[in-house]
Amino acid sequence: MSAESMPDPTLTLLDLLDLSEAQGAQTDEEIFVTTPVKQPGRRVFGGQVLAQSLVAAIRTVEPTREVHSMHGYFLRAGDAQLPITFGVQRLRDGRSFSARRAHAYQNGVPILSMIASFQEPDDGVIHQEPMPADIPDPESLPSTADLLGGFDHPVARAWAFDRPFDIRHIDSPLYVENTGAREPVNAVWMKTFGPMPDDQTIHRAALAYASDYTLLESILRPHGLSWIQPRMSVASLDHAMWWHRPVRVDEWLLYVQESPSASGARGLATGKIYSRTGELLATVAQEGMVRVPTDMGSKMKGAVQKKLMDQKMKRWSGKST
Repeated sequence: MSAESMPDPTLTLLDLLDLSEAQGAQTDEEIFVTTPVKQPGRRVFGGQVLAQSLVAAIRTVEPTREVHSMHGYFLRAGDAQLPITFGVQRLRDGRSFSARRAHAYQNGVPILSMIASFQEPDDGVIHQEPMPADIPDPESLPSTADLLGGFDHPVARAWAFDRPFDIRHIDSPLYVENTGAREPVNAVWMKTFGPMPDDQTIHRAALAYASDYTLLESILRPHGLSWIQPRMSVASLDHAMWWHRPVRVDEWLLYVQESPSASGARGLATGKIYSRTGELLATVAQEGMVRVPTDMGSKMKGAVQKKLMDQKMKRWSGKST
């Protein structure tokens, strides 16, 4: 397929976020539906379900109330070949805040359960954690298409050309190998390939979509793992997000990620999303399942324990001199 005949990934994203209201009887849920979009493999991208569930909830809230937080659990893997139905329950409408519960359904069972909160604009105290310094400009970094465009594999082609977001890693990416520092941190620049409508609802939902990219890489980095590690199994378990300020996803955003802990075949990752001018726009947290072969896990555990012991000995030695 030539570049001219390939679908516009930005238009595909807008189609994904354009839900239809179901006709017919409603129970205590307001029902919205979408149609499947062709993608590699059979599993639905988690960020897609998050964003679509959020759009469904937004459709039931006064336009003046913008989403400021959501908390969701991935319950089952979604089938990319099947449509998804979204049910929204109105939990509360107060003077300033509204709360909604949204479920995403396939085959009559929920694949995601989410609660989101919305707020009328208001004033209050203001502060933020500053953006990291000395970050290279996104224009100086290779795109995913630069890195994977030459691979003749459907997943590599999809990552390179079908994703609606241009993702550029600050450190070496983990697509095929892990050659960077063994630290539980990760950072990328990201933005949509094309312009988006001037609708803050769409931009916040699209940011939820993109927030599921690369976040778990902060868990993989310290253990030398890449996305093509044989017999490794990775899956998102839950996802929380807080929007702090208005956002535009068609402008470069810096996504800074770290993992404070990993144990029990689970890892926790947190992320901060900044505008290019340094405004903290959103904060994200996600726990993921990370399973590796038993023999590999034992070796990694021993290496981590040795590193921690070396650090303790170094600190002890410094105190004793």
